[in-house]
Amino acid sequence: MTDTPLDLGPVGQEIVYENDRIRVWHIRLEPGERQPLHRHDHPYLVVAVQGAKNVVQTVDGTRIDADEPTGGVVYRDPGAVHTLTNVGDTTYLARLVELK
Repeated sequence: MTDTPLDLGPVGQEIVYENDRIRVWHIRLEPGERQPLHRHDHPYLVVAVQGAKNVVQTVDGTRIDADEPTGGVVYRDPGAVHTLTNVGDTTYLARLVELK
């Protein structure tokens, strides 16, 4: 095991709204596209504007199938370091709402 710090990317591609209580990210992944390795420092909701078949891969090697139907909402706790990959054949669009 190494003590080398991880090179983490942003939670999404763009912050579309932010105030002292929440931050809303825009996420778009084309089929086969992967988000960079990132960490969620706050609890968050994911709202699938256009759903897709996704896979979460954590830094410790855990793979989680994350099918997200259009209109679906998911709550997740903070802390995990992971990537998100669109393994389906449709564009994935979502709003991720971090609760500060």
